[in-house]
Amino acid sequence: MTIGILKEPSPETRVSLLPDAATTLTKQNITVQLENDAGKNAYAFDDAYQTKKINIAKRSAILSSSEIILSINPLSEQDIQQLKPNTILIGVYQPLFNYHLMKQWAEKNITVFSLDMIPRSTRAQSMDVLSSQANIAGYKAVIEAANIYPKYFPMLMTTAGSITPAKVLILGAGVAGLQAIATARRLGAVVEVFDTRPAVKEEVMSLGAKFIEVEGAADASKAGGYAVEQTEEYKQKQQQKIADSIAKADIVITTAQIPGKKAPILITDEMMNAMKPGSVIIDLAAATGGNTLQTKNNETVQYNNVTIIGNSNLASTLPADASKLYGKNVLNFLQLIITKDGNINLNFEDDIVAGCCMVHDGKVVNEKVRTLI
Repeated sequence: MTIGILKEPSPETRVSLLPDAATTLTKQNITVQLENDAGKNAYAFDDAYQTKKINIAKRSAILSSSEIILSINPLSEQDIQQLKPNTILIGVYQPLFNYHLMKQWAEKNITVFSLDMIPRSTRAQSMDVLSSQANIAGYKAVIEAANIYPKYFPMLMTTAGSITPAKVLILGAGVAGLQAIATARRLGAVVEVFDTRPAVKEEVMSLGAKFIEVEGAADASKAGGYAVEQTEEYKQKQQQKIADSIAKADIVITTAQIPGKKAPILITDEMMNAMKPGSVIIDLAAATGGNTLQTKNNETVQYNNVTIIGNSNLASTLPADASKLYGKNVLNFLQLIITKDGNINLNFEDDIVAGCCMVHDGKVVNEKVRTLI
């Protein structure tokens, strides 16, 4: 069997498998092919792969000869046309947003696994690409904010005067939010956190942050770590609490997303008008619309002397470690669909395999995606 690793389109800098991860597969009698310079942006060069017995090949050759294709981002129509029948694609394809793409791929007689749809269960933790990459994003969001914010983060007492610590507000205490809390606290900031899930309060406080509570939140315990739709009454209470905190904040990091839907607007223009000049907003939900009305994905916007950075792919700004963690997730998943002697075995009785399979046998098989088509 042959597994192909493709080079990602710009501005993506990650690669599906680094050399050490790829060599794990060669030990199972699997031939691994890498597109020229696929790992270059993650500082994994072709010669490093070749020393691990990974073949370097052109994209067209990989597409036409591989049984499994690893590509973090969706393939182009031209790429899809070059695949063999029954080829397996593995990546992060956001199928609840790209459902039209899933329908098109179903017509190509291929199988598609989207790792962002892996069930968030204890058994699946080692394959949870959303968590591994969100951890990096939460860290980098704070570093990015510290770089742009025109003042210190920590409190400083000097002979020239005292500097008060930066006030950081984090909206959403999922994986990214919790890492952002820890990083901001290490830098000496005072941190407040808002989340619709009361269950995260203890974890937030254990990291040294203050938890902002709003009564009446809808139960999000079965949402896999995501936000859920809230009542209008709750949204009004929520906005007032957030408005009070934003007026005092220097840095705001937003992470709230709802699977298959536009990101909720948590920060209104009116709230931003009350923010201090020089304040910074890092919006990690930018790819699905953003948590502010002014957010633009992959852009930095100035609004009323507030800097808004829209970036849902901050993990790719640390490509070496992001690729390492992502690759480990991929390897763990591959062990579910590949036998010890290197043959494909798709066991759809396995809840993880079934849960992240979007397309198989000429049709869209994921129920959530089917309801959108």
